Amino acid sequence: MQILFLSGWFPYPPDNGARMRIYNLLGRLACWHDIALLSFVPGGQVNQHDLDVVNSFCRVWGTVPQDEFRPLRPRALARLFSPLPRALLEMHSSHMASQVYAALQQRSFDLIIASEIGPGLGTSPYVLGLEGMPRVVEDLELSMIRNQGRAQRTWRGRVRHGLTWWKQQRYAVHLLSHVEGCTVASDQERALLQSIAPSFESLVVIPNGLNLALYGAEWGSPAPDTLIFPGALTYQANFDAMAFFLKDVFPVVRSRRPGVTLRITGRTDGVPLHDLPVGDGVILTGYLEDVRPAIAQSQVCIVPLLTGGGTRLKILEAMALGTPVVTTTQGAEGLDAIPGEHILIADEPLAFADAVLCLLSDYTLRAKLVANGRRLVRERYGWDRIAQELDRFLQQVVQQYRQQGAP
Repeated sequence: MQILFLSGWFPYPPDNGARMRIYNLLGRLACWHDIALLSFVPGGQVNQHDLDVVNSFCRVWGTVPQDEFRPLRPRALARLFSPLPRALLEMHSSHMASQVYAALQQRSFDLIIASEIGPGLGTSPYVLGLEGMPRVVEDLELSMIRNQGRAQRTWRGRVRHGLTWWKQQRYAVHLLSHVEGCTVASDQERALLQSIAPSFESLVVIPNGLNLALYGAEWGSPAPDTLIFPGALTYQANFDAMAFFLKDVFPVVRSRRPGVTLRITGRTDGVPLHDLPVGDGVILTGYLEDVRPAIAQSQVCIVPLLTGGGTRLKILEAMALGTPVVTTTQGAEGLDAIPGEHILIADEPLAFADAVLCLLSDYTLRAKLVANGRRLVRERYGWDRIAQELDRFLQQVVQQYRQQGAP
């Protein structure tokens, strides 16, 4: 098929969850189809090396700069009263719209896919007015916005996030009435979407995954009493997770086992680190080009997420590398992982601390989680299998569109 793929993230380097998903799905779909990519480039231009890498498996039709959403700008504040999400309005790009139009004028496509990872970073608005081909929204994510509203403790926060959630639901219903297919990353996302758009049936779960060939090497033995959180603090859900862990959990761990250290990987540019209780035993590594050795050489991977959605790539990576995971119910959402068999789950601070300390001292339990976690990732979360599931769905959407007599 001839496919036009719209992306909110340039897929290379695949150094965060959004890029990893797009890069791996695109690379495999491009083995079977001819793909043209139109991508936003948050924060700047694409260097020639990254452009060449993506061009090696699909054609980069164009790139469009994308500004960061600034909710306190006067124009953004004025849009509080719009029935549409502010981020969607504020970050709308006439440049992207014109690029999509130009691509469709120059070439005939069988299908257009709009990647929709995160509010404001998605590309779904640019397919709404199109006709003549089936349109699929890839990875529609709503639970993060809903969960943020549920986590608010003040009436003002609940009202503000409640309004955002109302707008997002309204937009999602409108969007689904204008497309022929949609994918989500977890069963929980599917259930949420079906609850607000029950008549929409062309919906399938395409989970996140791993390139299993990249995780089979030996990376070294884990150092004693080492924890790791592999996630950039520039992402609000990661920042909130570390605020919870450093304030309520880590002091308990250190009081019982004083030699325990925690490494937090990823960028911290613009992050209010003064709001985090970073003290003894905490190491901010900064951005790591390859996070695999750091994960493999840690005894426990912690993922104390309180909000967010999708499937946790950081958990899948840790399991593939043989590092046992302690996470929250929210963190484990979207995974086929069984507590006590593949991972440990705890939501309260003392319970989370107990789970961490148990893994640090119990070799038998650690070995059990490692073996079961690796097996689960191999059997369920390889990108090759996941891309085949997506390809079957896309071909089904196109076939149904043609059978219905559409041009």
